[in-house]
Amino acid sequence: MYPHTSYDKERDMAAKIISGNEIAAQIRGELQKEIDELKGKHGVTPGLAVVLVGDNPASQVYVRNKNKSAHDIGIYSEQHNLDASASEAEVLALVEKLNRDPKIHGILVQLPLPKQIDEKKVLNLIHPDKDVDGFHPMNLGRLMVGEPMFLPCTPYGVQKMLVYAGVQTKGAHVVVVGRSNIVGKPVANMLVQKAADADATVTICHSRTRDLPAVTRLGDILIAAIGQPEFVTADMVKPGAVVIDVGINRVDDPSRPQGFRLVGDVKFDEVAEKASAISPVPGGVGPMTITMLLYNTVRSARLHMKG
Repeated sequence: MYPHTSYDKERDMAAKIISGNEIAAQIRGELQKEIDELKGKHGVTPGLAVVLVGDNPASQVYVRNKNKSAHDIGIYSEQHNLDASASEAEVLALVEKLNRDPKIHGILVQLPLPKQIDEKKVLNLIHPDKDVDGFHPMNLGRLMVGEPMFLPCTPYGVQKMLVYAGVQTKGAHVVVVGRSNIVGKPVANMLVQKAADADATVTICHSRTRDLPAVTRLGDILIAAIGQPEFVTADMVKPGAVVIDVGINRVDDPSRPQGFRLVGDVKFDEVAEKASAISPVPGGVGPMTITMLLYNTVRSARLHMKG
C-alpha cells in the first residue's frame, strides 16, 4: 500500500511503476476462467460487436486490438465496417440489428464518426444492457447514484489499477485534471462513491481552474486526463503522491524511426522522482481500457443469462 500522508525526504529512489500491462494480464487471466465456465457450464459465449465507420487509421488500430484481445480470451467478436460515406440511417439500422441479436452481449461503436452522423444519436440508440462502453445516459445516471450497470472503460481501468496496486482510496484526496465526459467526470464520480474501492474526496481541475498547480499539489492521488503532452510537471505534484497518467499523445521525435514518440499528460521522468507510484505511457492506462471493455462484455453475458 502506498502512503499518502508521509514522505521521506531522504528517500533516493524513483516511484514504483504501476504497470497497466501487468494488471491487465492478471484481470484477463481471471476473465479467461470465467469465460470457460460460461461456455462449459452454461453454453454461453460472450459476444462483442464492434462498428467501424470510415478508414481512420487510429480507429482501425484500436478496433484490431480490441478484436484480437477478445479472441485471445475466448470472447466471440465480430466487426462491422461501413464506408466513410455511410448515412446516419445505415449506422442506426445496424445498431438496431445488433440490439436484437441474441449472440451479441456488447456493442461498441468506434469514435469518432464521420461528420454526417450524429454521435449522440447513435450512442443513445445502443441498448443500455449492451452498452459495454458505459456511455449511454442511463448507465451514466446509474453511475451517479451508485448503482452502476456498466462503468466507462477508461475510468474503470484507472480504478482497477489503483485497487490492484494496493493504493488506498478511502479518505484520500484525489485530484482529477480534466473534465471530459469520457474520463474526468466519470472517474471523479466513481471515486467519490461510498464503496470499498472509492470513498475518496475528489477535486476536478480544468483549464479555468485558478492557480492550478496549487490545487494539484493537494492530491494524494493525481489523475491526469487533460490531453496535453507532458502538461503535469514535478512542481504540480505533492511529494509521495500516486500519479495515474491517462493521456497518450504523439510528439515529434526525429531520432525515432517513425518520427514520433508517445508521451502522456505527465512529464514522466521528473514526476517519477517525486511521486511514490506512477503509471507509464505507453503500458499504463491504455491496456486497461481494452481489458475493462472485455470485462463489461463478460458481465453483460452473465446478466443476459440471468434474464
